[in-house]
Amino acid sequence: MNNIIDTSFSVSYNYPTIFTSQAFDTDNDTLVTTLQRLNEGRRHRVVFYIDAALATPQLISQIEAYCAAHTDVINLAAPVKSVAGGFEIKNNPEFIIATLKELGELHIDRQSFVVVIGGGSVIDAVGLAVALLHRGARLIRMPTTVLGQDDAGVGVKNGIDFNGQKNFMGCFAPPFAVINDVSFLTTLGDENWFGGFAEAIKVSIIRDGSFFEQLEQAAPAICARDISVAEGIIRRSAELHLRQISKGGDPFEFGSARPLDFGHWAAHRLEVISNHELGHGYAVSIGIALDTIYAQKLGLITEQEYKRIIKLLRALNLPIYSKWLEARNEQGELLVIKGAEDFREHLGGILNITLPTSIGTAIEVHELDTSKVAESIQELRP
Repeated sequence: MNNIIDTSFSVSYNYPTIFTSQAFDTDNDTLVTTLQRLNEGRRHRVVFYIDAALATPQLISQIEAYCAAHTDVINLAAPVKSVAGGFEIKNNPEFIIATLKELGELHIDRQSFVVVIGGGSVIDAVGLAVALLHRGARLIRMPTTVLGQDDAGVGVKNGIDFNGQKNFMGCFAPPFAVINDVSFLTTLGDENWFGGFAEAIKVSIIRDGSFFEQLEQAAPAICARDISVAEGIIRRSAELHLRQISKGGDPFEFGSARPLDFGHWAAHRLEVISNHELGHGYAVSIGIALDTIYAQKLGLITEQEYKRIIKLLRALNLPIYSKWLEARNEQGELLVIKGAEDFREHLGGILNITLPTSIGTAIEVHELDTSKVAESIQELRP
């Protein structure tokens, strides 16, 4: 006879996502207020990590001046640290160990702060290291891309790619806070600007038809780099992603469904087989196009809805096709199809792929008709 002790408890998480501009102007108290939000009445040790693509002498000097102007709250524990971004950091397990050693030698404790500034890859990798430090130190994320501010940077995931699989090594660890400084977006190149809006389109298709209409109306202003319009879109996208995390019932994905990953089974695979020639945002756009035409072939959405979605992707200068969709192995099989099998494994052996049933609603399907996927790819071909 077994003796069993059942244990059950819940943990409440709370963190703010704050929108601001010019966060390191000495008169902007966003970061200081964030550090003090638990009213601990203490001076906090802080370490900054910045994506090397952003780590100009001017920005580093700004951060140092900000800390010097707020020494009653901030104790800068080390010089500002620049780290490689993109593919280099996202595929480097050694970075995690090196960062843990570095933070350990600085005696960063669980009441200290790490502030990470950069794109999604830097935030993911530094976030993983900080989550491992003392089983979880305090992390403040400052995402600097559209993708980071409207999706990846506001959630609870941290991780890196490993052994050819997207986010194979990682954890769920909510940040202490997220600060979205929209002034960082003014210098983005086209891929980092437009690519991030793919995630906004994604969440509008599966969750909010009125937001999809808002995106249709905002497309010309977004193409013109109107930050005031873009900020509203980014904020709404972040809100919808956070609603799924906080109200969807499965923030740490213990189940087999990942509804916010509409378009991602193909996107993740395209990133890998293109050797990251395709960035995440563009890959997601192609994945959305593929899943949308596939849903139309299954009779889940109308041809009119399919055409509206494709039209919006194109209006925001997002791709709907890549040569990598047609890459094949020696047996002639489409390489992208393995993305569905990767999803199945990642989700515990049960395939759940989110497909739209209209603009604003979606369902989960549990199998993939590879012949219809192949047909869909051919129809997306220019």
